Amino acid sequence: MLTVTVAQDGSGDFASIAEAVLAVPYKEEALVQVGPGIYREKLVCEKRCITLRGAGADKTKLVWGDGGKLPHKDGRPTHTFRSYTAFFSGETLCVEDMTIENDAGSGAKAGQAVAAYVDSTRAVKLLGNQDTLFCAPLPEKEREKDGFLGPRGLAPRKPTAQYYTDCEIAGDIDFIFGGGDALFENCVIRTVDNHIPHSYVTAPSGKADGLGFVFWNCDFVSDCPPGSVYLGRPWRPEGKTAVLDCRLGAHIAPEGFIAWNDRTDTGLASFAEADSTGPGAAERPAWVKQLSGPEAAELLAHARTLCRPKTN
Repeated sequence: MLTVTVAQDGSGDFASIAEAVLAVPYKEEALVQVGPGIYREKLVCEKRCITLRGAGADKTKLVWGDGGKLPHKDGRPTHTFRSYTAFFSGETLCVEDMTIENDAGSGAKAGQAVAAYVDSTRAVKLLGNQDTLFCAPLPEKEREKDGFLGPRGLAPRKPTAQYYTDCEIAGDIDFIFGGGDALFENCVIRTVDNHIPHSYVTAPSGKADGLGFVFWNCDFVSDCPPGSVYLGRPWRPEGKTAVLDCRLGAHIAPEGFIAWNDRTDTGLASFAEADSTGPGAAERPAWVKQLSGPEAAELLAHARTLCRPKTN
């Protein structure tokens, strides 16, 4: 494995993460060891098999501040999918012990502000506001002009299987979204209180025959008012989210999930829950499926088989 180091004081092979990633040959399996510091960079990482490893989530931070409502250099608004701090593609990705943050500000002012646009796999700590983590692929069609402007907008939609473990992911509106299959284990899912009436954790857009988003043994936490945050709403009609053995704070709304704005096709979505505890656990509407013990175990086993990185 090729190993390169990044250090802001000049003691590494490179002084920026982008330089180090660019230097790695596409087909080479590589480890990029990133030293402590705040790296203000907009990163594009498209490598076959790469690991970015920081010195700790509180010590190594990759930060940028593009927002969907902010002007782009081409004269148009940046829009959601050009606002990323980091864009990841390739076959296999691992990001460990570092924070990826979009500090554009609240969604009301900056618009959608993606911290990580992930078109591959595995774990990262994410901090942001609206639309923090995008799990590719995009839906087939956009609903508004330039809605998918950015990476992969014109590319065929390919399935992805992503795995996040021991991460903190923070945001306010639809901050985990997209059409990828993703498993979140032992994570802290933090809804930021930006003093808006309601917030939404997930906005899945995958197909009915996919896995969607599965959360296991996660803590959903927030300083938002009680009952003001929904676990999810379907960005596309067949979106899927399942919450298994998780602890839910009082900020979670009693309904748990909700329709997308005024759309009437929520019945095509699949929202499920099993063994939630905490103040946010409640009896849900009939269209939120309550999984039995065996059903939850089967779903979790499938998610782990699909999403966990394969070990040699």
